Amino acid sequence: MGGFRHLCLSSLVLACLGGGAAIAQTSDLVSKNAFRVCADPANLPMSDKAGAGYENRLADLIAAKLELPVTYTWYPMATGFIRNTLRANRCDVVMGYAQGHEMVLNTNHYMTSAYTLVVPADGELAEVAELSDPRLKGLRIGVIAGSPPATHMARNGLIGKARPYNLVVDRRHESPAVDMLSDLKAGDIDAALLWGPIAGPLVKQSYPEFQVTPLMRETLPPRLFFRITMGVRQGEKVWQRKLNSLIRRNQKDINALLIEAGVPLLTDMGTELLEAPQ
Repeated sequence: MGGFRHLCLSSLVLACLGGGAAIAQTSDLVSKNAFRVCADPANLPMSDKAGAGYENRLADLIAAKLELPVTYTWYPMATGFIRNTLRANRCDVVMGYAQGHEMVLNTNHYMTSAYTLVVPADGELAEVAELSDPRLKGLRIGVIAGSPPATHMARNGLIGKARPYNLVVDRRHESPAVDMLSDLKAGDIDAALLWGPIAGPLVKQSYPEFQVTPLMRETLPPRLFFRITMGVRQGEKVWQRKLNSLIRRNQKDINALLIEAGVPLLTDMGTELLEAPQ
């Protein structure tokens, strides 16, 4: 989940958006008849076949601006996802992809979020905002194995009683984030460390007794905030620029959609929470 490095659009591309000229410039591999999305069929709160995820709603928003219907190529978000979807030319965009990953060409980012600490809202841990807080010592903390917060846990002496959950799974058969929150509700763990765009919506939907705190105060590496883009095929520069412009022009609507879903949105440098639009 890397950082963002993209340039602003030229006035020519901006002027062409939505018209025939923009379509003429788009690669022959990009469909002119549908907004073709590569997505996981069982990856809530992001996406699912029923269209209940916030990435599904984001796809609907972008497709409406393009005046195209949405079509999906479904494939588990695991090994082989990009190879069997985007690179196989079965679809043209992945709605949520970490910036800087070489397997795709990233658009400009449309959100910045962070890993979060999830705890009971009525307990003393609700005041904890960093992993060096002594109140976390000796507690059973759930963490996705190999994720960035695990390094911070080790640095702060929190690994001894940590409960690891699998990182790469087929969500049709296993759901580590849901399992972690269920274990927290059952009292099997005392706190959970989860990526905010997963934790926030799940808590909003099913766990009103929990509090989700973005970890914005960690100063040592690895960083815990990341910028999320849409991913397109390498070399699809015109398609990338077209999506960049759509993101820029519709950022307020995108933010509103994500905040409504429960995603904790941060400023670009990950230092402050964005407020819900009025």
